[in-house]
Amino acid sequence: MKAIDSTTLEVMQDVRNRINLKHLENGVKILDPASTYIDDTVEIAPQAVIYPGCILEGACKIAQDAIIGPYTHMRDTTIGKGTAVRQSVLTSATVGENTEVGPFAYLRPGTDVGNNCRIGNFVEIKNAILKDGVKMAHLAYIGDADVGSNVNYSCGAITANYDGKKKHRTVIGNDAFIGCNSNLVAPVEIGEGALVAAGSTITDALPEHSLGVARARQVNKENWVKLRDKKK
Repeated sequence: MKAIDSTTLEVMQDVRNRINLKHLENGVKILDPASTYIDDTVEIAPQAVIYPGCILEGACKIAQDAIIGPYTHMRDTTIGKGTAVRQSVLTSATVGENTEVGPFAYLRPGTDVGNNCRIGNFVEIKNAILKDGVKMAHLAYIGDADVGSNVNYSCGAITANYDGKKKHRTVIGNDAFIGCNSNLVAPVEIGEGALVAAGSTITDALPEHSLGVARARQVNKENWVKLRDKKK
């Protein structure tokens, strides 16, 4: 890769400074302009806050009172009023109002998150629609899915959307509860108000307001460890 000469660097720095100054004059709060990179195609409403280390590229639109960063990379993404995105990567995504994203979330193309949602740490979403009030706090994956409002999507839960040849879609109804370490094997539908028990692998439709349990029954073998050690 060819090194950039000093003259080009000065021009780039001047352009960046001009863009940041324009936003500052329009009422955007950029806390450290020297570490903030904003394309001239980005739209930011007054009273939005941009923390240090952020990169905003392409057709990003950031609404009033949104908080971006620190250290967030966004491209072609729309952020609603009052939403906070911290230390995360978002590409071709849409996030509603008063939603929290991150830290360390990854929102991939086709992600559409509603209002008053919580998308927490080490969460990945791709090509999915999440309605208002969804809580997806940590360590989880949703891909190719339609998720209803007020769904609780617990730690370690995933949608198994790829069968090796095609992608399939998962549908989760309003007010459903997806337990920890659950696998939703698409195509599959979880009914409204249904509960998936922790550790379950769901392959068939779960009716509304039902409990789905799909795991092996625990078997305890008493004194097994002691008997094993005697054989050594």
